[in-house]
Amino acid sequence: MTIDRRTLLRATAGGATAGALGIAAPAAAGRPRPTVFVAGDSTAATYAVADHPRAGWGQALPVFLRDDIRVVNEALSGASSKSFVDLGRLDRILAAIGPGDVLLISFGHNDSKTADPARYTEPWTTFQDYLRLYLNGARAARATPILVTPVERRRFTAEGTPYLSHGEYPAAMRDLATTTRTPLIDLTDLSFALWGELGPEATKDHFLWLDAGESPNYPDGVVDNTHFQAHGAIEVARLVVAASRRIPGRDQRALGRTGIPDDVLVWPPTRPAES
Repeated sequence: MTIDRRTLLRATAGGATAGALGIAAPAAAGRPRPTVFVAGDSTAATYAVADHPRAGWGQALPVFLRDDIRVVNEALSGASSKSFVDLGRLDRILAAIGPGDVLLISFGHNDSKTADPARYTEPWTTFQDYLRLYLNGARAARATPILVTPVERRRFTAEGTPYLSHGEYPAAMRDLATTTRTPLIDLTDLSFALWGELGPEATKDHFLWLDAGESPNYPDGVVDNTHFQAHGAIEVARLVVAASRRIPGRDQRALGRTGIPDDVLVWPPTRPAES
């Protein structure tokens, strides 16, 4: 996503910050600005104007970071830990990442698709093997890798009790974090607790549940228990940033602020991670 200086000046004159636009203010002379890279799937991806109000948590990370922190969101719809590598997305990150940067690594939604050999990984073998490529690549560049277990879907029993949907993938990632001494954000656990606290009805405002006519991009309405609308993406990004002090430039005031409006997010003309 590229935003020219005129766009930045117009937006900041209107009250938006560089961080809200998902870009960073110029770094102080001689001091490289830290960058947070995101490797993940559709739940983290950045969405375009034509997808509004759908949004991913990687798209919302700048809301909770200082303006001098840059976010490069490479999360890709449909990606697994394997297909992300095979498509060259990890190589793209490793060509740009450097000392002081952070790589957030979050997969599991698509790794479980046994009928799709391009994406399927087995949790205790190939899933961990592919994740090691991300860890080793980031460390070779003297960056900090952080494993992020997959965000939970909206799943409730008829009695309104939430239940887990990712099988053994979160446990396999936790195990890998322990054995490789890698920082972990247990987003599966954090999001599961949040969905349980909110309950079946309130979670609809976080996930992509829209009535017919509510959005011109979804004229017939939509019921999606995996992906988020802006409010949900913002709240999941809050969970991610609040969970790890290793993420640079955390904005404590933003983390403590409730009622953050959806329009702090930016939907670019095209999906930047797919261009």
